[in-house]
Amino acid sequence: MKINGNEIRPGMVLDHQDKLWRVLKTEHVKPGKGPAYLQAEMKSIVEGTKLNERFRAAATVERVRLDEAPYQFLYEDETGLHFMEQETFEQVTLPREMVGEQAVYLKEGMVCTVETHEGRPLGIQLPESVTLEVTDADPVVKGQTAAASYKPATLDNGVRIMVPPHIERGTRVVVNTADSTYVERARD
Repeated sequence: MKINGNEIRPGMVLDHQDKLWRVLKTEHVKPGKGPAYLQAEMKSIVEGTKLNERFRAAATVERVRLDEAPYQFLYEDETGLHFMEQETFEQVTLPREMVGEQAVYLKEGMVCTVETHEGRPLGIQLPESVTLEVTDADPVVKGQTAAASYKPATLDNGVRIMVPPHIERGTRVVVNTADSTYVERARD
């Protein structure tokens, strides 16, 4: 599907220079001289390299539609991360590098969205948040105000995040998977 250069948005996948690129950031620029353009920061889906590209409003770009399907995470081994399609029970193995740092949030049985293009898996989307247990939390420093202070804590998957002072060891918390930030105390 062809789109104009000024219609590019973050999250879109483009076919540019015979490669698939995911748009990370966009910025509309109007220089003092010359026509306006859109500055896009993109990341290659296959290779992981980044590219900054300028697109004029009149330029056309090929937007790629990815197929998305729910897959259940099964397990991880030396060959990669194993997922099973929910309806056909077909299994697919993705290299850990494809998932990146977010792989620490995968738990057996978790349902994720696997993105494919022409039958080839390109990446996954994790649920927006996950519930994890705090295994270690620093003590509260006396004299800190509750409104502005956070303390470091370690979760049961090994990730360290900042949590409010009232969070203790053994507390279950909700964590945003996109940026590894504390959301709230889990409601059990």
